Amino acid sequence: MRETDFVGGFAKGLAVIEAFGEAKPRLTITDVSKETGLDRATARRCLLTLAELGYAAYDGKFFELTPKILRLGHAYLSATPLPRLVQPYLDQLSEKVGQSASVSVLDGVEIVYVARAAQKRVMSINLTPGSRLPAYCASMGRVLLAALPEAEARAIVEASDRKANTPYTKTEPEALMEEFARVRQSGYALIDQELEIGLRSIAVPLENARGRVVAALNIGAPAAHASAEDMVTRYLPAMREVQAALRPVLA
Repeated sequence: MRETDFVGGFAKGLAVIEAFGEAKPRLTITDVSKETGLDRATARRCLLTLAELGYAAYDGKFFELTPKILRLGHAYLSATPLPRLVQPYLDQLSEKVGQSASVSVLDGVEIVYVARAAQKRVMSINLTPGSRLPAYCASMGRVLLAALPEAEARAIVEASDRKANTPYTKTEPEALMEEFARVRQSGYALIDQELEIGLRSIAVPLENARGRVVAALNIGAPAAHASAEDMVTRYLPAMREVQAALRPVLA
């Protein structure tokens, strides 16, 4: 892309929107400046613009996003057929195994949930389409990273904020690269309480008819319900069936 094609103001506005999150629903101008690296005057102009357009509310000190912001995410979800294609399969899979099932795609160093069928809440956070998790320590993230060329996967790992969520979290790049190799060989990723204590999950890649990995499918279960070995024996066969059924219909 040519430098003249880049709209700096638009990029700054998007950075301001991304500063908000589940843990940061209400932010001051100073907060946004720190989160984005923008100077305070620029952060203020972006926030006031969002408020003027109805994408944010302002009480004189704090800004928070309004429901209108959902239009931006809805544009993606409605424009891509992936959520509509996979949702019936997720619903059937979740009902069959009695656990929550999800599909996600890779976006930079994170995975983004595009579809979900929840039987029960298995994490402390409420996961819905649009939710994000770090790719390096999520089962779907590891499946998607394992599908990339090794150099590209390593670059994403090294760019990630690799914090140890639990005592079991793998954070060292070499250990993660070894994990990706195991995922490629076995065809699935198993996370054993690396993302959150008490949670295990298993994921497989979703390939299209040309063999390209376009998304990942997972099942999450409380650790008390299934050991790591049980995750494989109980859930992987049903996941393989969905994987095979979706292959001819995914673009």
